Amino acid sequence: MARVSVLGGVGEIGGNKILVEDKDARVMLDFGMSIAQRARFFSDPYVSPRRAESLLSLGIIPSIDGVYSWDTSETKLDAIFLSHAHLDHYGYLSMVHRDVPVHCGETTERLMAAITETKRASFETDYRGLGYKTFRTGASVKVGSITLRPTHVDHSIPGAYGLVVETSTGSFVYTGDLRAHGRASHLTQDFAKAASGSDASLLLTEATNMVGGSVSSEEEVARKLEVVIREARGLVMASFSGMDTDRLTSFHRAAEAADRKLAISMRQAHLISTLDGDGHIDGLPKLAKGNVVIYRRNKKRYEKWEEEISGKAEVITSEDLTAAPKRYVVATTLSDMEGMVGVKPSAGSVYILSSSEPYNEEMELDMQRLIEWLDFYGMPLYHIHVSGHIMPQQLRSLVSGIGAKRVAPIHTEHPELFLKFALERPDVGILPVRNEWIEI
Repeated sequence: MARVSVLGGVGEIGGNKILVEDKDARVMLDFGMSIAQRARFFSDPYVSPRRAESLLSLGIIPSIDGVYSWDTSETKLDAIFLSHAHLDHYGYLSMVHRDVPVHCGETTERLMAAITETKRASFETDYRGLGYKTFRTGASVKVGSITLRPTHVDHSIPGAYGLVVETSTGSFVYTGDLRAHGRASHLTQDFAKAASGSDASLLLTEATNMVGGSVSSEEEVARKLEVVIREARGLVMASFSGMDTDRLTSFHRAAEAADRKLAISMRQAHLISTLDGDGHIDGLPKLAKGNVVIYRRNKKRYEKWEEEISGKAEVITSEDLTAAPKRYVVATTLSDMEGMVGVKPSAGSVYILSSSEPYNEEMELDMQRLIEWLDFYGMPLYHIHVSGHIMPQQLRSLVSGIGAKRVAPIHTEHPELFLKFALERPDVGILPVRNEWIEI
């Protein structure tokens, strides 16, 4: 009998780790960092984990044979399938044995290469030496008695996939993370169609947005950005995910429409360079064209990749922002705010927050710090954002269309709410329990 165990992502947003066993085959779907569980005990940079043993003892990573690089047991893991390149889905690949192949989309492999090159390596963040095997929609990957069929989905990062998993005793569906209101919502429709034809005995679905859903779209975000940026009379500062190429495109188009240049970080520039030539990402700006520039913070020493990326586009500094603030929309983070003291944003400057609202205590503290900085600079805060996750009514339609015999919510803090809202038949729903088996 094939079986599934949810080792992470139960009652929390992210940290997805799903073990599948069938006959002699064992595979994992995602191996993400449980950000919420980790934050219970650690707060970087002051209190950071130093040993994997600590993470095991605290239950932040699961105790499971055949997975970790230090494991000498005879039990083996045959493969890991990565749905997309968000930390809460890939984060703890750093500790996985390098003999275990990691299957992922072609774009995800590029993103992981960019992450590996630009991230400071620690035992939690060292992704060197992982062996990637890539797929695209329509592929069929067989691992022993398990066959996995990936189909692309729309999400707030390119290269995201959902999976139909076929075993010797039936099939099940894993959504990964997805949405139906992005620029590529047709991708999620493709996945829904593939999943509905699978006669699934189980659906493991994300249900992130059961509280705080909104009616919006990426195109609406782009229109709002254009209005705010066009009306600004000074510098425009912005905060958005560096991995969200849709949002990057929205800011780029809005800046162009207002006759400004988008000034991005070196990491964002490196990401664009890595994805250049991918061929499957629409609207990604080109570094060499000059309407995207690199905002380089003053440092005593630059990494090799930083020096290399600085040669691929126009580079500006805080002096350029001071001299001509109306020419730029500059991507920043909270850690950049002190550096803006030298820029002295003029009257009429604005700040655009284009990411999720705080959902834990640490994020609330960071938000308060940001507000204090903006008050100091005299900059109003605009919040212009749309989630990377599917909204409740759209999720209900997706679940109904797939028609699985059993439905289990993961990647949500409100699983009971999902079961009450999203299912036409209450007996179909099950609440997964961490580390317990679900038979297929």
